[in-house]
Amino acid sequence: MKTTFDTQTIELNPSDDGYIAVVNGKTVTVQVIRAANGRMDLLIDGQRVTAHVSSDVAKRWVTLNGQTLMLTKTSGAKKGVRHDHAGGLIAPMPGQIRSVSVSVGEAVKKGQTLLTMEAMKMEIRIQALKDGVVKSVSVTQGQTVEREQILVEVE
Repeated sequence: MKTTFDTQTIELNPSDDGYIAVVNGKTVTVQVIRAANGRMDLLIDGQRVTAHVSSDVAKRWVTLNGQTLMLTKTSGAKKGVRHDHAGGLIAPMPGQIRSVSVSVGEAVKKGQTLLTMEAMKMEIRIQALKDGVVKSVSVTQGQTVEREQILVEVE
């Protein structure tokens, strides 16, 4: 996955022990020690760092050492693909479904959590982007999903 902040580019790829990050040509190792409630304890090249993460559909804000960076996706997704692909909510990254809170035919409200998934030791809540009715649920609890896989469709 490639992202940019300010003028720097970061490429993040999974490895055996965590992730390999390439920041403007420099390679660093990143291990996630713990992640919960928007806080991540990381080892970056062996140095312990605490990061605070918040996000909306398109952007992530990461605060490290008192400096907040806004990350935006620059590649990896097909152009024009959003988390609400044709009314379907898609997986933002590979992970495992932890719970499914809705069923077909159920009315949902904007912001309602439809399912939760775990990815990179973080809990991700997939929420309705609009009021509607669940048209399909394509996943079950415990299932492993790939990035951009359709999870739930709301119409």
